[in-house]
Amino acid sequence: MSRLEVHQIPVLTDNYVYLAHCPETAATAVVDPAVTKPVLDAAAKKEWSITHIINTHHHDDHTGGNLAIKRATGCTIVGPGPDRDRIPGIDIVVDEGDTFMLGAAEARIFFVPGHTRGHIAYWFADSAALFCGDTMFAMGCGRLFEGTPVQMWDSLQKLMGLPGDTRVYCAHEYTQANGRFALTVDPQNDDLVRRMAVVDDMRARNLPTVPSTIAEERATNPFLRPRSPLVMKALDMEGADPVTVFAELRQRKDRF
Repeated sequence: MSRLEVHQIPVLTDNYVYLAHCPETAATAVVDPAVTKPVLDAAAKKEWSITHIINTHHHDDHTGGNLAIKRATGCTIVGPGPDRDRIPGIDIVVDEGDTFMLGAAEARIFFVPGHTRGHIAYWFADSAALFCGDTMFAMGCGRLFEGTPVQMWDSLQKLMGLPGDTRVYCAHEYTQANGRFALTVDPQNDDLVRRMAVVDDMRARNLPTVPSTIAEERATNPFLRPRSPLVMKALDMEGADPVTVFAELRQRKDRF
């Protein structure tokens, strides 16, 4: 299997669009194009021809560039089967357990509802790369716009079970704000305290904090830690089940 080259494109206020390039075949996918021109410009600068768009969910800041990029390149659009009616220009649908080949690079598809009802993620195992849209963020998770706490917790458990060296290419630069919240619900977590010092330094220098890794998220992301005695104690929820703790964390983050 081919190992992808990944190029990050910051757009809008805090979105990240990615170009994923298979060097063996020259196939190149745009992951969740919010806009058009910066993506086409970045691909041209890299001298990569866009062959695919892969969407994680239907929100406009992830699909807004679909149709214009397709017109400009003739690319194929891949997206979630459960949301086929809400993905502009979709050609190929994928769902839980499917695989998708980007040239010689294989992705396994995870159905990860919660943020939206049809959200999916793409895991390229040989590239140690996860494109998870708005399901998991660095030290955070997506708001529950269309799903339930049970759905989101189940989705996050799928992703947190991936190998620790998997790079988490989430779709927004929310890390610093997420970390500030995390410190309020997991203040005794030394790994979190150390990570936030690094994040604060990186953001002071306008550097991206994405991608992170699954190992970092397991250690510092409170939404992956509802079973942690430290988190439960901070919430005064000792003995509560993980879904109940997760739901409380999400509600507190919504108000933070």
